[in-house]
Parts: sequence; C-alpha cells; structure tokens
Amino acid sequence: MNSKAKKTHSAKPGEISSHWLVIDGQGQVLGRLAADVAAVLRGKHKPVFTPHVDTGDHVVVINAAGLVLTGNKARNTIRYRHSGHPGGLKEEPYGAFLKRDPARAFRAAVRGMLPHNVLGRKLLRKLKVYAGSQHPHRAQGAVPYQAPSAKR
Repeated sequence: MNSKAKKTHSAKPGEISSHWLVIDGQGQVLGRLAADVAAVLRGKHKPVFTPHVDTGDHVVVINAAGLVLTGNKARNTIRYRHSGHPGGLKEEPYGAFLKRDPARAFRAAVRGMLPHNVLGRKLLRKLKVYAGSQHPHRAQGAVPYQAPSAKR
C-alpha cells in the first residue's frame, strides 16, 4: 500500500476541545435557530467533526421567550402527549406551548434534530435554555455566538 495514501481522520474523545457559546434567541425563528444549535451541539461547525463522537460545544440559549414561529405554525402545528391511560391524549397548539414554556418548546425542537440514540442524549445535556436574559454559566467563559441563520 502507498505510504502517502490519504486517510480519513477520526477524532478521538481526548483530542477534542469544547467551548461554551451563548446564543440570543430574541426575534429568531424557532426552527432555524434549533437547526443551527443542533449543528453546533454535534460539532458540524468544526473541521474535526466525526459523526459517532461528541465533537460539539456547550450551548446556552437566552431569551427563548422571544422566539417566533413563522406563518400559521403557532395555530396549525399541534404538540401531542399521552399519559399512558385510556383517553389520556392531550393536544396543544405549538404557539400556546411556546408561550407557556419557551425553554421546553425550544429544547423539544432541538431534540428532534439530534440523533435518536445514546449520543443524541449526551449532546442534549450540553444544551441550556433560559426564557430570560440571565444565565448561571458566566464562570464557564461563555462567549457570544452568531448563528449562521441569524446573519440573514
């Protein structure tokens, strides 16, 4: 075999550096911001991205109460949950859910965009969402991050 053959680099957990990023959700579209946050959590913005390794950063989203839904999604998109008992299906328009608990609504949107396995659950633990502008992660040296869709 040729010794100069190029090989795909697979990142090892010990050689990955993770940073803390703060994203302001005020006036942002929920789905677009959720897609950007999911990509940052996975590490797709880094050149060492490896699909099966956690190469992403910690993300703190503030002002989740200021997120918006475009079009008729606030009325037409329905959130379902079931208690497990007969007749226990509850449904709620996503706009009402976003107004009632914006942090949980945003977290649910990001969760649906992450892998549905052990790695996805690990990545979701690196997401912190707050409805207001205050967060307790200043000691981690969180720096502001301008999401690609926020630049539009």
